[in-house]
Amino acid sequence: MPGISKGDGSCYDEGKRCAETLFFDYHRQHGLEIRVVRIFNTYGPRMHPNDGRVVSNFIVQALRGENITIYGDGSQARNFCFVDALIEGFIRMMAAPAGFTGPFNMGNRGEFTILSLAEMVLDKIGGSSRIVFEPLPQNDPRQRRPDISLASRALEWSPTVQLSEGLDRTIDYFRRHLQA
Repeated sequence: MPGISKGDGSCYDEGKRCAETLFFDYHRQHGLEIRVVRIFNTYGPRMHPNDGRVVSNFIVQALRGENITIYGDGSQARNFCFVDALIEGFIRMMAAPAGFTGPFNMGNRGEFTILSLAEMVLDKIGGSSRIVFEPLPQNDPRQRRPDISLASRALEWSPTVQLSEGLDRTIDYFRRHLQA
């Protein structure tokens, strides 16, 4: 069926769609004030070391001296939004006047390939880790790039933390966390 997700992330994808639909149904039927934000690739301190996200995976693998695993050839493009910027967007959304229901996409416009992210992490951490390539999972998107123009206009919001700075702060967190 068109529009139906298949693959490992399908339950996650369909759960988000279902929750958003229910929120908007309650909004229309009962006048419930809602705020809907769609979050894209957020990273930063306090991530779980085994959460399965690419930023934490690469950092933890490199800090442990393990090889960094890239699925596919690494040319897939992603954007990465540092958690502090996302929280600032949430605060602006909550402070917005009634009627700002959304959905508002919150992420980062800047795109990086998975390979360039891995190389950046290796450069920052050093050590003996190498990049290894594994087969690309089925249905892995080539690109995820949110259109944040509505959030930028309506909330005067855009992420301000560059990937390099955010990685430094995230690496520092994981370095301390893994030593504890």
